[in-house]
Amino acid sequence: MTTSAIESTIQALLGPGKGILAADESFPTIGKRFKALNISSNEENRGAYREMLATTTGLSEFISGVILFDETVRQRMSHGIPITIPKVLAAQGIIPGIKVDRGTVSLANFLGEKITQGLDGLRERLIEYRGLGARFTKWRAVITIGENLPTGTCIDANANALAHFAALSQEAGLAPIVEPEILMNGSHSIVRCEEVTNEALQRVFAALFEHRVVLELMLLKTGMILPGAGCPKQVDVGEVAEATLRCFRRSVPAAVPGIVFLSGGQSDEVATQRLNAICRASGVPWRLSFSFGRALQAPALKIWKGSPANIEAAQAALHHRAKCNGFALQGKYSDEMENRKISI
Repeated sequence: MTTSAIESTIQALLGPGKGILAADESFPTIGKRFKALNISSNEENRGAYREMLATTTGLSEFISGVILFDETVRQRMSHGIPITIPKVLAAQGIIPGIKVDRGTVSLANFLGEKITQGLDGLRERLIEYRGLGARFTKWRAVITIGENLPTGTCIDANANALAHFAALSQEAGLAPIVEPEILMNGSHSIVRCEEVTNEALQRVFAALFEHRVVLELMLLKTGMILPGAGCPKQVDVGEVAEATLRCFRRSVPAAVPGIVFLSGGQSDEVATQRLNAICRASGVPWRLSFSFGRALQAPALKIWKGSPANIEAAQAALHHRAKCNGFALQGKYSDEMENRKISI
């Protein structure tokens, strides 16, 4: 394990005022988002879209790393330019990463619960990804809250897969981002979300200890503590911040250098508002940051719509969202900043 290389990667990813762009959507996910805008989800359009994201001027001011998908990490620039997307990012001082799991499948005998697959052949794939320019990895597990859910079996199965992934990544000299996501789907309360997140995080870290994963050489990616999307009682940003930080203090070892938040279906502005509240109330031993996908990309995708004529405006929208979230990490975001005419 190349300890110094992993440590350097983690410190760069946690740079002040910077976060991670998650551009690792699977074929079904990006297909669904493209379909909503009448964009064909073919290799050419997916490549053009991700090239648009990667070539945004000034993106490195607020983005330290980009999580790529298997297709994207191999993608070359258009117009015959012999350079890959990871090299384009690295040239800007942005660290390329790669999602290495292969999605979720139903957990046998556990209705409504999922297990993430992709451990088979992972050791060899990690070596290949490193050769393609990746410097960090990500593996996502999903936990559903519902009646009698989640079960301990589901949590433990996913925790062990996350730990195995993290150990293999460190062995390959890559910094692992461990992502147990508690889904927003459902009508559960914020109290129930905190209970489940506490249990899930504690079991994940127990598995990481058992697999001898070096906590100082990994990042945790997880969600904020929120009521379910269908819960009749929603809460303000202050309650979200209080519950989130309380949960982390109880469940995340101080040895972990950083926690990066997923947006998990929140709208772009709401995710930024909550991130800002959490970082303003902080006082925690970890560096807090973001690893947003849709909450960074959604405005840019709606503007782009598959047309080269819209690239500049779409990139401006991406840069704006990255900037707002960069300021939120410092607790300096305000609603007025959403008006681009205001200097920030």
